[in-house]
Amino acid sequence: MAANESDARVRAVTHMNPRIEQDRKLIVDARAKGKGALAKTFIRLSGPGWLQSGITVGGVSFSSSLFLGVLTGYNFLWLQPVAMIVGIVMLAAISYITLSTGKRPLREINTHVSPVLGWSWLLASMAANLVWSMPQFTLATRAVQQNLLPSVIGPDVVPDPWGRAIVVGCVLVICIIVTMFYGAGGRGAKIFEFIIKGIVSLIVLCFFAAVIKLVFEGAVPGGKILRGLVPDPRYFFKPVETLAPYLAAVGEDCRVFWTHLIVTQQRDVFIGAAAAAVGINMTFLFPYSMLRKGWDRDFRGLAIFDLSTGLFIPFVLATSFVVIASASRFHTVPAPGFVPDTPGGRITEAPAPNLVGSYNDLLAQRVKFEMGEQTFSQLSDVQKQQRAAELPHADKVMAAMLVKRDNYNMAKALEPLTGNVVAQYLFGLGVLGLGISAATMLMAINGLCLCEMLNRPLKGWTQRIGMLMVSVGAIGAIVWKQPAPWLAMPTSVFCIILIPIAYVTFLLMMNQKTLMGNDMPRGGMRVLWNVLMIITVAVTIFISGWSLWSRLKSWSIPVVAVFIGLVVVVHFVRKGRGRTATA
Repeated sequence: MAANESDARVRAVTHMNPRIEQDRKLIVDARAKGKGALAKTFIRLSGPGWLQSGITVGGVSFSSSLFLGVLTGYNFLWLQPVAMIVGIVMLAAISYITLSTGKRPLREINTHVSPVLGWSWLLASMAANLVWSMPQFTLATRAVQQNLLPSVIGPDVVPDPWGRAIVVGCVLVICIIVTMFYGAGGRGAKIFEFIIKGIVSLIVLCFFAAVIKLVFEGAVPGGKILRGLVPDPRYFFKPVETLAPYLAAVGEDCRVFWTHLIVTQQRDVFIGAAAAAVGINMTFLFPYSMLRKGWDRDFRGLAIFDLSTGLFIPFVLATSFVVIASASRFHTVPAPGFVPDTPGGRITEAPAPNLVGSYNDLLAQRVKFEMGEQTFSQLSDVQKQQRAAELPHADKVMAAMLVKRDNYNMAKALEPLTGNVVAQYLFGLGVLGLGISAATMLMAINGLCLCEMLNRPLKGWTQRIGMLMVSVGAIGAIVWKQPAPWLAMPTSVFCIILIPIAYVTFLLMMNQKTLMGNDMPRGGMRVLWNVLMIITVAVTIFISGWSLWSRLKSWSIPVVAVFIGLVVVVHFVRKGRGRTATA
């Protein structure tokens, strides 16, 4: 009976595209010849993973890489490779489960695992789409205003929020048009996708070229880069060693303030980098995209191989180039124009206007820490500015190093390669492409989510309405006043809290006999799958719990307890009903 059902599933998903059937035949024939022939076939057919990697380096991962270099230098080059390995383990498991069953996952989760987990996975994916759309629209908008057309639509020409509203409106229209074409399968959408991938690839290549130039000039220390590839968990809870001399220079009574500020910013960037590798919404898109292609159990090995090579290698190289270039230009380097090179010296250039507010805010926070909030609040604005101006040189250096740079400032990472003017245009085009590409992808995922929620076909007005829901993220680009890349950090902190829902769900699915049937891994393969998935779940629960605790403190415990309790209660209620029905 199982064999007949299996054959029926294979026939049901047989794709009308003759290319899919040719690929299937190549895989089946190679499997019969042995592992060597199968490996050669996988190399020949691999490609979707490489293509997907072109948009995996989206606005969030790009911003996280920039700030990772600014705050930690080369010390956390290991973070994003490890995060991607964790994500690939789970995506490989998702591909194995989906291609084995040949069924859409949501209903299978609700039937065989838990409806609480199933609906939580769906709703969390939709929440991630809405939240993560905000930094995409913001990055694209600021790229136009600061890097590409500052003399046409920049803040000095069209005051904000009107300037931002005009640009984000244009970006939103482009995203909606392209996303609607995707739903219709139009040729224009494919051409646009090709252009976007070319732009994204261009900025990645520029960062690669910038790093190579710095290496030849001796500006990038190879030893520090190699040490940065070795995990050092100490820096989750303390500033990196390269900041130690600057912390030692500030007054002992206020060292706590700067240390806490650095650790807090580092934590948010760590979480942002980890969350951006494989988000919960990506776990929702991935299985449905494979089913839509017509893939089935014959393609399980190819899917895992493609993920392991095509997704991992380009992502790690791209993010590493960005981290290295950013670290070499900005880490422990005060933003120009705020402090002289030596105490009592002269400032020889004007600061970037967009950084003045952030710099003054950091000094104000430092004064507030020293005086106390109540006393500080009683000062006039003039007195606050005077007290900030009287701070020691070491504190001003810390503020100038930790000021949050925006698109205009971050573009200077490419200056060693191209000079300032070309760097602004290249950076702006790349970030605009990253933002539009990621926003359209989030719209497409949300359309899929709404169709699944309502159990409707993956097309039509239900899908379009789901896509349009993501448009609310454009509001973030209008109201967000801090540097655009930093918006990726708080949004990622929220999204990482949700990811264990998906990972625990698919771990349970892999071990569910009623769902997997004869395809459930056995013996050593089952042990291997479970060890890898349990490690993955443990890592994501740690990061999610760390993020949740840092925001909600003691409130995080009852929140988690209520969710787990709901899963357990629903499980036993369903089990009891099943026994009653059987009896």
